[in-house]
Amino acid sequence: MSTRFAFWRKIEEDALAEKHAQPGLLSDFILGSQDGLVNVLGVILGVAVASRNLANPLTIILAGGLAATFAESISMGAVAYTSTLARRDHYLSEVEREKREMVELPDQEREEVREILERWDFHGPELDDMLERIVSKPKAWLELMMSHELNLAPVDPTQARKSAVLVGFAAIVGSLIPLIPFLVIGANILLGITLSLGVSTAALFVIGWWKARTTIGGAGRSGVQMAVIGIASAIAGFGIAYLVSGGAGA
Repeated sequence: MSTRFAFWRKIEEDALAEKHAQPGLLSDFILGSQDGLVNVLGVILGVAVASRNLANPLTIILAGGLAATFAESISMGAVAYTSTLARRDHYLSEVEREKREMVELPDQEREEVREILERWDFHGPELDDMLERIVSKPKAWLELMMSHELNLAPVDPTQARKSAVLVGFAAIVGSLIPLIPFLVIGANILLGITLSLGVSTAALFVIGWWKARTTIGGAGRSGVQMAVIGIASAIAGFGIAYLVSGGAGA
């Protein structure tokens, strides 16, 4: 029994020591920047509408926008950290379960390997030979089952911290974009709202365009989709604040 556990521990240490591909930095940046921009845009549009008849609405808009900026960045960074840890914990728990099944239910696990190989167009003697080669190497067997039976990828132990920092930073960058017009033009609230919507739409389009250019898909279409979805979400907050504040005649 102790020999078996020592064997599996050696496999686990080897696997965790390897460098695996990490989730792309692009997806973390897009997540943080888009979410930060859309949420803060919705907040400041709503605050601008609700405070438009007050003596100093600009101060309230900037205070609300900056508070939302830093709250959003901390929240997004924390979510990125905990969700990445959860993915890693899930992967490691499935590794342990798969190890037990390979020891306790070897025939069933061999059959699952056979099914995977058949999907890859291995048949007859070639399939049998490949099957024996794989199950003779427990590490290869385990990684095959994790990747192609469970469709799970390993998560680097440092990825949670990296994702948290990048997502939090991107959220700050995205959140500041809709605030810039108010900082530049001052107390003209209507013009500030118009420019904020314009700048935010352009920024969302660039984010979508960049995503498509660095991955796949039509850059223009991706940019338009990102802009439309983001602005529609932000305007929802604007509409709610408009109604709550009594509409244009308030």
